[in-house]
Amino acid sequence: MNSDAFFFRINTGSTEPIYRQLMEQLRRRVASGSLSAGQEIPSVRELAQVLAVHPMTISKAYSLLEAEGLLERRRGLAMRIAPQHSKAQPTASRIDLLRPSLERAAAQTRELELKPAQALHLFEQILKEGDPE
Repeated sequence: MNSDAFFFRINTGSTEPIYRQLMEQLRRRVASGSLSAGQEIPSVRELAQVLAVHPMTISKAYSLLEAEGLLERRRGLAMRIAPQHSKAQPTASRIDLLRPSLERAAAQTRELELKPAQALHLFEQILKEGDPE
């Protein structure tokens, strides 16, 4: 498995459990089409070692994603993205996946008593940091 092709970011300071962070990242990658049907994902052991987390954390995320139909387990082989995920989801579905994160950011903006324009400016800066241009 090419580790460059499969990069996870774990925020250990987050209140969101690591297994949920992994689940959301996989869902978003499948929704965007960057991961599609049949593509293998790293083994529990491999990902646990790379992220320095307990293997049960990875196993829990994978099992829950398998139960919801995103992943497919094959006896003796690597888990992979389930067959029904052959293309990117429509934009509206991808926006629905982003909405909870933006709702949390909006709540934090209000709690910090920042102006919406300040938060939007920061968001634009953060988006540009990720642009390859």
